[in-house]
Amino acid sequence: MIKNAKILWIDLEMTGLDPASDRILEVAAIATDWGFNEIATYESAVRIDESILKNRMIGDFWETFSETREALRVQNSAAELDTRAIELQLIGFVKANFAEELAADEKILLAGNSIHQDRRFIRNEWKELDKMLHYRMLDVSAWKVVMNGKFKRVFAKPEDHRALEDIRGSIQELEFYLKKVKK
Repeated sequence: MIKNAKILWIDLEMTGLDPASDRILEVAAIATDWGFNEIATYESAVRIDESILKNRMIGDFWETFSETREALRVQNSAAELDTRAIELQLIGFVKANFAEELAADEKILLAGNSIHQDRRFIRNEWKELDKMLHYRMLDVSAWKVVMNGKFKRVFAKPEDHRALEDIRGSIQELEFYLKKVKK
């Protein structure tokens, strides 16, 4: 029997933070239940024009994470699918793992760390996927702000800046915060 997922975790790696000028380089998705058990995973590199990489992957952030930048550049040169093909695969992933919600004409809950930023890119590049997503989002960074600001609780999340492991780190971080909440 196939388990029906309840939360769609997504993490994107992009050339920068401006959806009008930057592009998605890498995407990962994990479908989980409310126990945060992984039901299915998806990951892919997105093929983009080399000139965008050269013109957009510059500045202090990319200098600090130069190893990640180089890994993403190598990955891009080997990537075979463009952004539209990736969107179609993601839609297939959602349809396969969120059948109950889609059958009930419900939107899918999107989750992640600073997911609002990733959502801006989804709206810009993957309009059909965006239509499947609920307007509410589960943003782990909001938990981070409250737990750190009010309770001085900090989760030491590794900053790999690779999509699939970033999602797993976000799930671990939310679980950490939830354990601090009294029942």
